[in-house]
Amino acid sequence: MDHYHRFREDVRMMADLGLTSYRFSISWPRIQPTGRGPAVERGLDFYRALVDTLLEHDISPVATLYHWDLPQDLEEAGGWPVRETAYRFADYAALAARALGDRVPVWTTLNEPWCSAFLGYGSGVHAPGRTSAADSLKAAHHLNLGHGLAVGTLREVLPASAKIAVSLNLHLVRPLTDTDQDREAARRIEAVGNRIWTGPMFKGGYPADLKADTAGIVDWDELVRPGDEAEIGRPIDLLGLNYYNPTVVSAPRGDTETAEAARNDGHGDSEFSCWPGSEDVVFHLANDDVTAMGWPIDATGLSDSLIGMHRDFGLPLMVTENGAAFEDVVGPDGQVDDPERIRYVKLHLEAVAEAIAAGADVRGYYLWSLMDNFEWAYGYGKRFGIVHVDYETQQRTPKASARWYAEVIRRGGLA
Repeated sequence: MDHYHRFREDVRMMADLGLTSYRFSISWPRIQPTGRGPAVERGLDFYRALVDTLLEHDISPVATLYHWDLPQDLEEAGGWPVRETAYRFADYAALAARALGDRVPVWTTLNEPWCSAFLGYGSGVHAPGRTSAADSLKAAHHLNLGHGLAVGTLREVLPASAKIAVSLNLHLVRPLTDTDQDREAARRIEAVGNRIWTGPMFKGGYPADLKADTAGIVDWDELVRPGDEAEIGRPIDLLGLNYYNPTVVSAPRGDTETAEAARNDGHGDSEFSCWPGSEDVVFHLANDDVTAMGWPIDATGLSDSLIGMHRDFGLPLMVTENGAAFEDVVGPDGQVDDPERIRYVKLHLEAVAEAIAAGADVRGYYLWSLMDNFEWAYGYGKRFGIVHVDYETQQRTPKASARWYAEVIRRGGLA
């Protein structure tokens, strides 16, 4: 979408919509191509200019340090399954914070580390496309460690007023039935989907049941060195949630349908599992009301997640991603009417309001996404934006959902 060259017009469009905050990701290879050594000033200059332009339009910048783009040299040296990558990430965090810390008030270390670890190194549906259960668990630990090391570095470099966060795609896991077998399936997925992050980040260490589930894949005593869990557990100020749909699971049923259903986890088609230690758990759609991604629409999972996170972690929360892809069509008048997206966002904003009414301390909501963009393994085929992008001309056209969203902002809430 050529945001690199068009960011000034994009920021003006944000201001026209009434946005008061913009969450963006810093590309590690852009400012430190080899993952080592000094920053490339030309790379930093883009982010300096972007942040300055946001501030000129009274839009508060929120920076994410890692959204899955690892310098190639580090991947060739082993990537996230190698411990050294965590230390290189902390060094990179310091470079970015020194350059932008005086103007960026909120910093997020990692975006969806579950995807980085288990889709990148387990099922292989995302870059780097590796398929090793052991490497995916090693990557998970080193992403956790990189987060903790980066938090320590950011505390040293940033002003005391800066807020530090992490964005997790915690799975709202529900058993298909109330049987012991399905509840056990839900426990296993919740362990490797959620508590592999929240255990060491907020509860003092990796949970014993996760270690037991995966004991035949990695040696946790060898992987986790003394002091690692304390490093990972450095306090943060905000916890981000990326939510799209709930995760409904059951125990295997022992029929031919089970093998197909086990792959139906919403994370791409692969013969390899992204659930190490729980490869036989069966996934089910929550309902038949699905987006263009095939993801079921169920906003109750967002309110349930926020209420549960408030109860379990007691931190201020942000919804750092929520949105939907649909088959958008440009009409004869050049406009895009997307009532399905308006309905989706309205349902999920109502869910956030329900969570706040129940006591959850939700500080922000970031719609995914402002503009249609490159959706990783899906390329340009899936459109999440409230602004349509013609990829041939790069013309931006606010969809009906953008105009609706701007009105919600103007009113200060839903009608």
